[in-house]
Amino acid sequence: MNESTRPVTKTSNYITTKDGVQLYYKDWGSGRPVVFSHGWPLSSDSWEAQMLFLASQGYRVIAHDRRGHGRSSQPWDGNDMDHYADDLAAVIEALDLKDAVLVGFSTGGGEVTRYIGRHGTKRVSKAVLVSSVPPLMLKTPANPGGLPIEVFDGLRKGSIDNRSQLYLDLAAGPFFGFNRPGAKPSQGLINSFWMQGMMGGHKNTYDSIAAFSATDFTEDLKRFDVPTLVIHGDDDQVVPIDAAGKASAKLVKDAKLIVYPGAPHGITDTHKDRLNNDLLDFIKA
Repeated sequence: MNESTRPVTKTSNYITTKDGVQLYYKDWGSGRPVVFSHGWPLSSDSWEAQMLFLASQGYRVIAHDRRGHGRSSQPWDGNDMDHYADDLAAVIEALDLKDAVLVGFSTGGGEVTRYIGRHGTKRVSKAVLVSSVPPLMLKTPANPGGLPIEVFDGLRKGSIDNRSQLYLDLAAGPFFGFNRPGAKPSQGLINSFWMQGMMGGHKNTYDSIAAFSATDFTEDLKRFDVPTLVIHGDDDQVVPIDAAGKASAKLVKDAKLIVYPGAPHGITDTHKDRLNNDLLDFIKA
């Protein structure tokens, strides 16, 4: 049986994709489905504040660990946005979700965007991009506001040299904005980021750097035809707002942009109460 004809299968907490990858997922609560896609190098655990809140508000919340991350399989190949989007489709189809709200953070925002570009919005009613990487992170002649390749080469070098230290440095520094004057670092958040990152496969998280930085989502964003909310901090040192959130909001017809003043990249934790309520308001509207 080849990949195109092999069915997607579902067991308790795992979905097996057509190419044989096992995806771990959480499925809490009941009601209208809200589906979360996480950032790099994290797992579905990074959404726990939003999932607990929305499930308590009467929604069914679902999040999977991306291939190569968290508790999912660690395939050598397929660590790219097309496969990430198809894996999200496998989750949505295996659970037969309809009228779903898709919420993506950082790399997960790219996953949601590529999903809509490849699979459309038949099962989707709304989309939210939080601190997300689209339309394109990498600086190119056509994208002069992007980040230079040296930034991502530095991540790759750090990953090869000592990825454990890389994750600690990211969490203790720019991800949560703990490197800003007057910031009060949370060792708990730093430890959680590190733990989630180290659960991911070395090859998978390494390949994912190219996936989130060099994938151009411009045409995918133009295919959005559902109400879309873009949320971004204006002190995001990881995915700068001008080339990301603001640019995405301009490409999606009638998208609503909410800017969090002074907020860092990791607003799912640092601004969780505001984010939870903004998500709830958008979903209910």
